Amino acid sequence: MKRILIAIDYHPVSEKVVKAGYKLAQQMGAEVCLLHVLANVNYYNVDYPTFMGYSGYNEMAVNLEIASEMREVVESFLKTAAAHLDDDSVETHLSEGDAAPAILEYSKTWNADLLVMGTHSHSVWEKLLMGTVASSVLEKTEIPIYMVPVKK
Repeated sequence: MKRILIAIDYHPVSEKVVKAGYKLAQQMGAEVCLLHVLANVNYYNVDYPTFMGYSGYNEMAVNLEIASEMREVVESFLKTAAAHLDDDSVETHLSEGDAAPAILEYSKTWNADLLVMGTHSHSVWEKLLMGTVASSVLEKTEIPIYMVPVKK
């Protein structure tokens, strides 16, 4: 396995996912790419404490409907997350759309050998209504997935 794609979202648990995926990549001598899928712009308005060196986007007076500004926010998040690893060889990629299909598509485009994802702990009710990105990707992937549990 020479190419490991680490899918992260805008949530503090992503730090655990990145650390686990990056550690695995180092052990295997593999290339790393951090992938984030821009889906719902309101998601980025959540005020989390600093994680992976990223302190958030504090100027939310900006109209969140402006997609180009949100791309800049996400690119800043990805760049900061990659810098947090202190490894200039780490790549980043921003995809847009529904998370599961976008992750699957980019894993093929980037020729990933392994996909690293976190498993959020949603309630049973949420899982019944909308499923989870991780389970959707797991159901349709053509490459192995390394799932990182991120329960509290």
